[in-house]
Amino acid sequence: MESQINVVMLLYPNMTQLDLTGPYEVLVQFKELSLHLVAKNRESVIDSGGLRLTPTASFAECPKAGILFVPGGPGQIALMEDAEVHAFLRRQAEGATYVTSVCTGSLVLAAAGLLTGYSATCHWLSLYQLGFFGVVPVKERVVIDRNRITGAGVTSGIDFALTLVAQLFGEERAKRAQLAMEYDPKPPFVGGSPANAAPELVESLRAATATFQKEREIVARRAAAALIKG
Repeated sequence: MESQINVVMLLYPNMTQLDLTGPYEVLVQFKELSLHLVAKNRESVIDSGGLRLTPTASFAECPKAGILFVPGGPGQIALMEDAEVHAFLRRQAEGATYVTSVCTGSLVLAAAGLLTGYSATCHWLSLYQLGFFGVVPVKERVVIDRNRITGAGVTSGIDFALTLVAQLFGEERAKRAQLAMEYDPKPPFVGGSPANAAPELVESLRAATATFQKEREIVARRAAAALIKG
């Protein structure tokens, strides 16, 4: 490619850093990509676990995205009704080669009206909420629908990014990046997905997160109603 592609990666308070840093570790290997960590302003952002992340640009300074990326996390709830964030995402999505997300970042894209009529994925606990926005929820690790690429929960960010770079630069270079990272996951336990976890463990996690998920659902329904209303 003749010139660098700007990858605009959204930062916001109470996000899940691995949604961002997993893909970042893949994308930074490709010199054709210029990565920009962008927030409303240049103040540091603290993620849901207390990790401090520093933006490289504010919304006002941000270059035009070739690839737009939104991570998820608990702070996503506040973004569902954040008009400034939605306007920024819509501006950046115009003309972007790919509009992308990991985890509940897809709900933010959906609230901004950027996934309506597309298939997409999300963290399994919140996947159904995409349906509120006219999005087709898909239970897959990575979902490609035209120029929308979405990853499921947290750790899928690496899978998402490898899929993205394969689209951009070919499978061989994506495989090289995977090898460079020694990405050959062999988790110590079976059960990292509701499809293969013990039913009682799945229900235990559902119960433990029920209050938070209900809050997320209430806000998602409200944001969806506002999007439909226009």
